Amino acid sequence: MTTTATQAAPATHLPRKPFAWTFTTPLYVGASLNPINSSIIATALVPIATALHVSVGSTSALISSLYLASAVAQPTAGKLAEVLGARRIFLSGIVLVLLGGLVGGFGQSLAMLTVARVLIGVGTSAAFPCAMVLIRRRAEAARLDAPPGGVLGGIAIAGMATMAVGPPIGGLLVGAAGWRWAFLINVPVAAIALVMAMRWLPGDPVLSHGHRGFRQVADRIDLPGILGFAISMSALVIFLMSLPHAAWLALAVFVVVAAPTVVWELRKTAPFFDLRSLAANGPLARTYLRQALTLLGVYSVLYGMTQWMQAGYGMSAVTAGLLLLPMGAVSALLSRPLASRNLVRGPVIVSAVTMLLGAAGTMLLTSHSPVIAIVLVSLIFGVTSATSTIANQTALYRAAPPDQIGTASGLFRTFGYLGSVTSAVIGSIVFRDGASDHGLHTLGTVLVGAGLAVLLMTVLDRRLTSRVPNQPTGTDDQPPHDNREHRATTKENTA
Repeated sequence: MTTTATQAAPATHLPRKPFAWTFTTPLYVGASLNPINSSIIATALVPIATALHVSVGSTSALISSLYLASAVAQPTAGKLAEVLGARRIFLSGIVLVLLGGLVGGFGQSLAMLTVARVLIGVGTSAAFPCAMVLIRRRAEAARLDAPPGGVLGGIAIAGMATMAVGPPIGGLLVGAAGWRWAFLINVPVAAIALVMAMRWLPGDPVLSHGHRGFRQVADRIDLPGILGFAISMSALVIFLMSLPHAAWLALAVFVVVAAPTVVWELRKTAPFFDLRSLAANGPLARTYLRQALTLLGVYSVLYGMTQWMQAGYGMSAVTAGLLLLPMGAVSALLSRPLASRNLVRGPVIVSAVTMLLGAAGTMLLTSHSPVIAIVLVSLIFGVTSATSTIANQTALYRAAPPDQIGTASGLFRTFGYLGSVTSAVIGSIVFRDGASDHGLHTLGTVLVGAGLAVLLMTVLDRRLTSRVPNQPTGTDDQPPHDNREHRATTKENTA
């Protein structure tokens, strides 16, 4: 295997507590930036449209631009972290977040705000894959099969809790200080994350002289593969966001670019998007699909219900945001005990069942429903968010090859964003005539279908274990590296 910048440092260089709070805290803060920016903008769209004298519909570009940038940047950042070093890419991403916060906070046009959202999307995309690379590297250096459950759980909590509290925070900021603070809030948070990361994250291995040139780096990261992936993924997201008025040119670009990119990736020895490994790695592929479908449901509630509560129910931005706060609280409370037990199958089943229950509840809501009914529906989806994200992230860590954990983690987020983009598309279709009760009920029907798909995919998957073991299982459906580790361990124990 080609030597990369993410090889584990010798165990003798580790501190006495390899996963102390000084190591995990900057990772948690960084991992929270992307989810919170994904959702915090929800309550600021109407004030932005009013201030800039544009239509509310045109502000959807602020949502889609971050989705698009994140969908492309997540696996790219993971690949760069594997090759150039996770700490370097993590710090670079934080700097971009700072810049994006300033551009958006002082922007005077929708175009400038869109540029800011792209910068924020690219910058925040570095945190999660880099965190997974750093955690994997430290676990291997400490000779652990996996980090303590609380470490991965903390990453998941940072993502889920901030995603769910984004609308309440956005509502408070917009109501108290104006819509610009939906951008400016990134400045102090990113500055804190930057200082902590520079002080506490371990340095990356020194790159050899032969691996520093542009040509060498471009070859190792598979630059043509990244560009092909970026263009085809951008075209796909643009096509999805254009629905129901299909942008056929974007679909044509996707087909024209994706086809040769697939051929290139299949022929390359060390591709950016390892299609062969993904096809052979059933657990990883199914983890991606489960995450996409579940986030479709969660984001449909975050955005769909927020719009409905403001336009259909007549709530203010602050009230609508605060009513979704219990959703984040439930996610955070459930995440810690779930993460410590490394459970997979049970939580995924619970996430599917609660999505079905929440979807049914959504279909029963009307503009005359009591506020407590809205809170109960959001609480149910809080359970969905917690159980799904914890279980799927644990399954990801287990199924991804160690030397590809950065790229695999980025793709995990990319599939999640495809689910999020699809939720925005569905929302624009069902609310095309206004955020009415009928549109909300139609949205609930779609979520029932998504919940059934996740439930069937989980129940019928015999390979999906109830609990991730401490030692590799060596099953046929596991990636090749697990089998090798299992055979080596068995041979050693027999001797």
